[in-house]
Amino acid sequence: MNEVKKPRKPLISYYVIVLLVLLIFNFITMPWLMQRQVQQVDYGTFIEMAQNQELGQVEVQQQENQILFTNKENTAIYKTGMMPDPDLTQRLADSGAEFSGEIVEQMSPLLSFLLTWVLPMVIFVAIGQLMYKRMMKNAGGPNAMMFGKSNAKVYVKSSEGIKFADVAGEDEAKENLTEIVDYLHNPDKYKEVGAAMPKGLLLVGPPGTGKTMLAKAVAGEANVPFFSMSGSEFVEMFVGMGAAKVRDLFKQAKEKAPCIVFIDEIDAIGKKREGQIGGNDEREQTLNQLLTEMDGFEENSGVILLAATNRPESLDPALTRPGRFDRRVPV
Repeated sequence: MNEVKKPRKPLISYYVIVLLVLLIFNFITMPWLMQRQVQQVDYGTFIEMAQNQELGQVEVQQQENQILFTNKENTAIYKTGMMPDPDLTQRLADSGAEFSGEIVEQMSPLLSFLLTWVLPMVIFVAIGQLMYKRMMKNAGGPNAMMFGKSNAKVYVKSSEGIKFADVAGEDEAKENLTEIVDYLHNPDKYKEVGAAMPKGLLLVGPPGTGKTMLAKAVAGEANVPFFSMSGSEFVEMFVGMGAAKVRDLFKQAKEKAPCIVFIDEIDAIGKKREGQIGGNDEREQTLNQLLTEMDGFEENSGVILLAATNRPESLDPALTRPGRFDRRVPV
């Protein structure tokens, strides 16, 4: 059976933050970038350029107490402080400089676009991707930020899936599971006689005996979708996420019915509840949601729940009572 990979959804909030930071960066750096081309000179240089008729445009800024001017070719911008000079107007008139045009302090449009938009965007995206990969690696995979999603591995129907013949030994366990395969193949036969399949089967045995392989073999023999998830994947650092994952897992299973849902190491969430203050509330909420979902199953719904554990004695009695995991298959 081929594993279906869920597409990774982009984080919209991250890109919104990048855009806001970029706008703030432009607001702060734009004045500095625009002033980089203005060269400050002394008043004597300004007088010398006026006498040599090397001035292009001149703007006297009374409020800033400075004079902005360009050379004859308008390729450079200069500024100098104003001095008490009663002959300033005559000097400018003799130099042939223009007084009407306003000098615009503007850098090259292409350079401005590259420095204020392209370069910051590249830097922020690169930093964001690096932080995202590290965060996903530390959080346990690319689906760690998909709150409430089950992250279950889904194996679709395939003629090349694992069969009982691929599992060595375990004849007794195969015989017990054959009934499940027959039900998934011929559900109407059981409905006609009023028979109902157990909602859950518990594969019990030491580690390494092939419990997971047997569960996949059941799905392969029945040629139905197979949902696989470890019990430890339900427990999150955020309270309520485990219960949300249980709801999402069973929702997907009902949509794909008939199918098989396999929870490995179910003792990670199915331990006995002690009711003590300060207990693991997240694990108990996840277990309560699992029990609720199993009770909500209709008879002959086409969803078979398999679970595996090597510590059956640690499971909560509510999980193994009739109507839930009431049948054990030794492996």
